[in-house]
Amino acid sequence: EVQLIESGGGLVQPGGSLRLSCAASGFTFTEYSMTWIRQAPGKDLEWVSGISGNGGAVFYADSVNGRATISRDNVGQIVYLQLDNLESEDTAWYYCAASPVVVRTAKRTAYNWWGHGTQVTVSS
Repeated sequence: EVQLIESGGGLVQPGGSLRLSCAASGFTFTEYSMTWIRQAPGKDLEWVSGISGNGGAVFYADSVNGRATISRDNVGQIVYLQLDNLESEDTAWYYCAASPVVVRTAKRTAYNWWGHGTQVTVSS
């Protein structure tokens, strides 16, 4: 059974940092690119960041570029998203998803599997 389990969300003040984790199991992790997607309250899904299977290629949305770092541990089968200098606009549910190659889209059908998400709230 494939599982993607996100963690690391929470309440953080503006300007603070969080590291989100997504633990993967049930598939050959290195054969899949991993992506973070978020959904802010009342808004559509937004593609945030993606990383190739070997970690050699990373991509970021303009909205987080310079404030986010995506990485992966292929031994532990975990993908991370470090978010720094958080803003209220970063408040959202954050999901990880897997696809054979990095795709810069938030469309659910582009991904083989999705996690259930972790909630990030940026507020003072």
